[in-house]
Parts: sequence; C-alpha cells; structure tokens
Amino acid sequence: MQKKKLGIFSFTCCEGCTVVFIELLNNHFFDYKNRFDFVSFRQLKSNNKTGKMDFAIIEGAISTASEKKKLLEIRKKAKKIIAIGSCACTGAPSNQRNNFRPEIKKEIEKQVKALRQLKTIEPLKKYVKVDILLNGCPVNITQLEKAMEGL
Repeated sequence: MQKKKLGIFSFTCCEGCTVVFIELLNNHFFDYKNRFDFVSFRQLKSNNKTGKMDFAIIEGAISTASEKKKLLEIRKKAKKIIAIGSCACTGAPSNQRNNFRPEIKKEIEKQVKALRQLKTIEPLKKYVKVDILLNGCPVNITQLEKAMEGL
C-alpha cells in the first residue's frame, strides 16, 4: 500500500493543535509512519516541502498576505484540507481585533502595519474550500484521532 502524502501547517495561532497532534503520535507513531509520508511538518522535521499532498492539516487563522498566499498554494496542492482548532475554523480567538472599537483599532494601527497584518484576521474557509472542520481550542484529541483513522 502506497503511503498518503500529508502536510501539517501552522498559521496565526498558539500551535496548541499541533501539540495535540504530537500527543497522538505517542500512541500512533508507527501506524502513522507506515500510512503517511509527512511531506511538511515544521515542528518535527527540517526538510519541509509544499508539493502535491493527499491531505493538509492546518491550524491557525490567516492574518498576513504571505499566510494567505501560502494557504492558496497549499489548497492547489492538497486533495483535502482539514482545518483543526478554533483559529483555523472560526478565526477566533486570533480575530478578536476585528471587533475592536474604532479608537482601539486606531491605537494599534501602527503595530498592525509594522507586522504586515491584513485589516482583518480570518478563518481558512474565507479564502479556500475546507473539506473537514475540527473546531476547539485546542482541537479535541478524540475527534482528531477519528479524523486520522478516516484518512
């Protein structure tokens, strides 16, 4: 059986969902190693690629033009995208500044520009088709495990 190509990516977030995935590896390392070719997983390997993938698991909201560009690239190369965590699924809590009062937005405007942030922070589905949404902060380990079984 040929291994499925899997990429794991993080955008604007605390990376707690990646920690949950790494926790899954405690119990499923050999199973996942035999089933998947991890083409990209920045937290575990240094030689990462964004080539053709069967699945892309993504955590984090989109807050910069470079993140948006990378997300669009991933969507072109991945057969299925799995959004994990609240940031990826809803944009929250990263998107809280979208709803700040105008005077607060004015106050942080310089920092937002200095960090090259977009005007708003958005969930993945604002920019690309997402095939599976696993909400939660962080993602529920049992839900993620079931999703991995289905891949």
